[in-house]
Amino acid sequence: MIRTNAIFNIQTGGQFESVCLEVFRYQFENNSVYRSFCDLLYIHPSDVTKIENIPFLPIQFFKSHDVLSSAQPVEKVFTSSGTTGAITSKHQVTDIAVYKESFRRAFSHFYGAIEDYVVLALLPSYLERDGSSLIYMVDDLIKQSRQLASGFYLDNLSELKDILISLDAQGKKVLLIGVSFALLDLVELYQFQLKNTIIMETGGMKGRRKELIREELHDILQKGFGVTAIHSEYGMTELLSQAYSKGQGIFECPKWMQVLTRDPEDALTILPKNKTGGINVIDLANINSCAFIATQDLGKLLPGNRFEIIGRFDNSDIRGCNLMVL
Repeated sequence: MIRTNAIFNIQTGGQFESVCLEVFRYQFENNSVYRSFCDLLYIHPSDVTKIENIPFLPIQFFKSHDVLSSAQPVEKVFTSSGTTGAITSKHQVTDIAVYKESFRRAFSHFYGAIEDYVVLALLPSYLERDGSSLIYMVDDLIKQSRQLASGFYLDNLSELKDILISLDAQGKKVLLIGVSFALLDLVELYQFQLKNTIIMETGGMKGRRKELIREELHDILQKGFGVTAIHSEYGMTELLSQAYSKGQGIFECPKWMQVLTRDPEDALTILPKNKTGGINVIDLANINSCAFIATQDLGKLLPGNRFEIIGRFDNSDIRGCNLMVL
């Protein structure tokens, strides 16, 4: 069994690759869904000597299968949002402490001590349903901040406006994390000139508004909040780690997470940097499910373990990965 401290203490590319190969071998042996997928590709651990050889499990499997590498009891089930009647993803988590360690360490790495921030959350679409991994994370950050003013907001935008202006004027470090459509609602009602506040969008119009390209969304939010940059969080139900952007939509991963891009026409071919392709995510915090996931996002890999998201695949299936239709 791989210890989590081997994952969270990764410092170098060599250590990352070594742990990746170890996790791959472990999940090949202990995850029946992933093992079947590898078998259908005729890939065995003896064939895998570098990260680029590792098969990435299509993310749709979290909708149709129990993706587990652990025999321990499931402690928490995270579910994706979806339209009424749609099949949603289920991420069964057998050790919730791993998720906590992942998001706490990542936040600290990119932003410093959570105790230094007042955390305000504007996440109505997530609060209105059960099973959101984002709500679980933000709720923990709110509690960890130990600030009386930290908390969730739903429809009370006038109260949020007053608190934001007051805290910012006091020189408090504030993190406002919100879903895109709700942040737009806020700046349509009120205008701000914030000096000490980080605005972090988590994406998602969820049918509430017309989809905007990132540049247009960030331009509206920058002007509305009076800030020079809009931060972003990149995460999903099927992952236990997040990447963060401090502006321009350029994301950076924590040391135990990495993004690769694959050829949209050939899902098993990994592309070089600066080529647009399907986003593959290695999330070693997913030690108890699957650490190697082929997402439905399109993006570009940049130097320094950074990446940007360009869009999503138009079709619901990832071409070249429909090997196990069950």
